[in-house]
Amino acid sequence: MIDVFINVASYGCIVVGLIFWFWGTLPLLGHRSVLFKLHSLSVADTLGSMSIIVGLLLKIPKEWPLLLLALISLSIWNTVLGYVLAYCSNEGRHG
Repeated sequence: MIDVFINVASYGCIVVGLIFWFWGTLPLLGHRSVLFKLHSLSVADTLGSMSIIVGLLLKIPKEWPLLLLALISLSIWNTVLGYVLAYCSNEGRHG
C-alpha cells in the first residue's frame, strides 16, 4: 500500500515538473520585455526541475545524497544567475 502511494507521489511530482517546464515557455510567446520572459522562464524551469528531482528522490531514495546536492546546486545556481542578469541589465541603463 505504501509502495503505491510512493509511486503515485513520485510520478505526480514528475508530471508537475513537466507542467512547470511547459508553462514557463508560454511567456516567451508574448510581447513583454526580454527580462520578464527570462524571469518567467527561469522560475518555472527551477520549480519544474526541483519537482522532478523530488519525484526521483521518492523513486530512488538510495541516491539521496546526489539528488540533494542537485537540489541545492539548482537553487543556488538559478538565484545567482538571476542576480547577474539583473545587474547586467541595470548596468546597461545607468552605466
